[in-house]
Amino acid sequence: MPASRWLARLTAFFGGPARTRVVLLFAGVLALNSADSGTIGAVAAPLEADLGISHTQLGLLATVSSGIGALAAPVAGALADRTARVRLLAATIVVWGVALVAGGLATSYLWLLLSRLALGAAVAGAGPVVASLVGDLFPPEDRARAYGWVLTGEIAGAGIGLLLGGDIALALSWRAPFFLLAVASLVMAAALWRLLPEPARGGTSWLRPERGGDGRDAGRPRRGLDRSDPDTRAVLAGRGARPADDRVLRADPNELSWWAAARYVLRIPTVRSLIVASSIGYFFFAGLRTFAVVFVVQHYALARGLVTVLVLVIGLGALAGTLAGGRLADRAVPRYPTVRVVLPAVGYGTAAVLFAPGLLLTAVWPALALFTLAAAFLAAANPPLDAARLDIVPGQLWGRAESVRTVLRLAAEGVAPAVFGFVADLLGGSAHRAAGLRDAFLIMLAPLFANAAIVLVSRRSYPRDVVTAAASGPGSSGGSPVVASR
Repeated sequence: MPASRWLARLTAFFGGPARTRVVLLFAGVLALNSADSGTIGAVAAPLEADLGISHTQLGLLATVSSGIGALAAPVAGALADRTARVRLLAATIVVWGVALVAGGLATSYLWLLLSRLALGAAVAGAGPVVASLVGDLFPPEDRARAYGWVLTGEIAGAGIGLLLGGDIALALSWRAPFFLLAVASLVMAAALWRLLPEPARGGTSWLRPERGGDGRDAGRPRRGLDRSDPDTRAVLAGRGARPADDRVLRADPNELSWWAAARYVLRIPTVRSLIVASSIGYFFFAGLRTFAVVFVVQHYALARGLVTVLVLVIGLGALAGTLAGGRLADRAVPRYPTVRVVLPAVGYGTAAVLFAPGLLLTAVWPALALFTLAAAFLAAANPPLDAARLDIVPGQLWGRAESVRTVLRLAAEGVAPAVFGFVADLLGGSAHRAAGLRDAFLIMLAPLFANAAIVLVSRRSYPRDVVTAAASGPGSSGGSPVVASR
């Protein structure tokens, strides 16, 4: 198929050139972030051998990066709500590119550890900014689908890091993938700066899908809430959901400090549940991402080529789950308005059920089938969960609300590799490292089961929280438009 036809089909799939550009840019940002984390796992063996470090020390590299990111997230969230977000995002990507160069030049474990500190501080800015931009560029009725598209970058980046990072490390050095990611980061920063204009806040910059093929409807500003759309807020209001008067935000959100905004956000019952669930989900994923390649090589005694096949197939399963989760969540809203919290509960629970027997099998191909299905269900939880968080928070607090989640998510991601590595070392020792990793993964499935129950309980509070956000001040996604600083 000619490149022009492929591009035309891709543009039509996303709903027009403007939406395609936004999706590809945001997916690229998340891909770079997760590619770096995936690369750490892919180069684990040569890195451990070269610097003489253990599984625990390898996990600590991710821990310190996430830990400093958790400390920097509140500043990033406040800036995302009050400054030009596109410029902020481009600047943070430049900083993390420089940190990657420093990591690639490391000659000691301490040097590498310090470079991860700088990287974590920069990466923390991406989450709140992307969440705020998604809310102001995509209308409520298809945010889960948009998040599904954007989050494919996160999955693809992790796969690229695991696959190409390991191959490049074997062909050249474990340092080479860091330098290549640094170059890609600088290119991405320049693309954001040139191709993505700063959207207005409050709904006037929503990019709606093209209709009729002429593009005249794409990106046309629309104020307020169109009740003909399959919007979660409209559906729930039509079914009798009423706002919680004591939590309707009437003050100007821009006047709230980060701490005041965080206290308000954490008073929202569904927010608390979704933040905990998201953090637990990323805790498991961070451990899996760091040690998956080491486990597969040791447990199944596979050649590098077969490891590549396994990672590719499981990654495709995760991509399919991400896209299906977002699409299903948006399409089901008119009939099941709480689907954005029910679907993640199903995804977490089913993933845990499928992972367990896969880890216990010694035959690689049946295990691969189970791992692929588990990855699909685990990934399917994220798009509706991310869209649900935008549903229940007033629009001008999206950046700070996401920074609250980012603090807990990065703390969970930071602790996870060190915890996985420590448990694996404790249970397996130097003689049975593969068995130690297997047992560590099995133990860490317990939080995924708990996640399913936590998210499912939130369906009771979700309807009221959605209409409360819609009734709140001028920053709400259905309220009066507020123009961003240019």
